[in-house]
This record gives sequence, C-alpha cells and structure tokens, in this order.
Amino acid sequence: MSDDNVTFLLFWDIDGTLLTTGRAGIFAWEEAASDAAGYPVNLQSLKTAGLTDFSIGRSILEDLGFPSDGSRLSRIVRKYEEVLPLVLPHRQGRVLDGVLDILEYVRANRPDLGLYLLTGNTPDGAKAKLTYYGLFDFFQGGAFADVIGDRTDIARRALATATKGRSVDLEHVFVIGDTPSDVACGRAIGAKTIAVATGEYQLEVLRAESPWRALSVLPDVKMFLSLLGEAD
Repeated sequence: MSDDNVTFLLFWDIDGTLLTTGRAGIFAWEEAASDAAGYPVNLQSLKTAGLTDFSIGRSILEDLGFPSDGSRLSRIVRKYEEVLPLVLPHRQGRVLDGVLDILEYVRANRPDLGLYLLTGNTPDGAKAKLTYYGLFDFFQGGAFADVIGDRTDIARRALATATKGRSVDLEHVFVIGDTPSDVACGRAIGAKTIAVATGEYQLEVLRAESPWRALSVLPDVKMFLSLLGEAD
C-alpha cells in the first residue's frame, strides 16, 4: 500500500484492543523478574493495562528493591522479550471480536486507510504477539515503547512515523484503544479516540475520559467505516 494513497490514519493499541494473550505475558515477566532477583517471583496480580513495557519493568524492579534504570532495566525487558514467544501458548488468548474482519476489509478494499500501531509494547514484544495471532502483516509500522518517554511520547512518534513529513488532516486521524492512556494518546496528537471496553476498563470509566467515541466492542465493518465517516 502506497503512503501517497492514505488519507485516514488508524493507530491501534494491541493488548485489550486487537487481541488478548490471556495474560500469558505475565509468565514472561515472572521469568525475567526471577532472573533479576535470583529467586522465584510471583507476578500473577501484576497490573499492566495502559503501561509501557519499560514502565512495567521499572515497577517490577522497584518492588524487588533494585535500581530501576540503566542496564538493569534494559536486561529485565530484554529477558521478557526473549521469553515472551515461548509462553504465549501457555494461555488461551485470541484475536478480539471484529478485529480481523476490519483489518482484512481495509487491506483488501480501502487503500486510503493506513493501519499503524501505537502501543506500549516494545517492537519485539509487539511482533511476538501479533505474529502469534496472525496480525503482524496488516500494519504499515507505528511506534513502540522505549526506555524514555510515556504513552503520549509514543503517540507523537507514531504520528511522525506515519506522516513522514506529509501534512495530515487531524479530522482523519484516529486512535483505537481500550484504556484511559489510549485516550490521552489521542488527545496528545489531536486525534479522535475510539475507546473500546474490550480490555480491563469498563465503558463508563472510558466515557469519563471524554474520548471521541466510547463503545462496548468494535462494531462490524460497515458500522466501523460509517463511524469514521462521521469525522467529515
């Protein structure tokens, strides 16, 4: 798909929006934390929704009583990335309802809609999840977690990556996600956020963040495209 044809930009979050791993990633964090600590660490109650992978790694290290920056942070995140592909089969995850229909239709019929990622996953973490669930090839790029910067920084990088210096009508830029952090990302770049209550946050919590639209689930393809048309 040529970038020259793209007039709408759709930035997608991964966990809770495109798919759920059934929290299989927690096993990877446990192994990474245990490697850092030198003893078994239980993280089954760890909260991760809306956080970047580096934020999660930093929180784990702080809870373990270790310095949470520099090489130690890089090591725990790299260990997580190494283990993640191995543990994804350990839980029953799935692509969330409506996602595949929308992505397949857009790829086949709508060259004017650019599909990008805006995620707190690292590049390798995102690739592992999307590849395992068969979604990786739908996306043209995006922005991911790095050592510095929060989710709004990722949003700004995602927009810069997608536009490559081209002018863009912000009325045609959308962030699709399932957490208040995703709504903040949309707000940070002047985009319209479609908040879906398919992750850990209930619909009323998302509505309180004042997204452009708040939905219980992703609609079917026809309704989704109609929704985008309401931005004109």
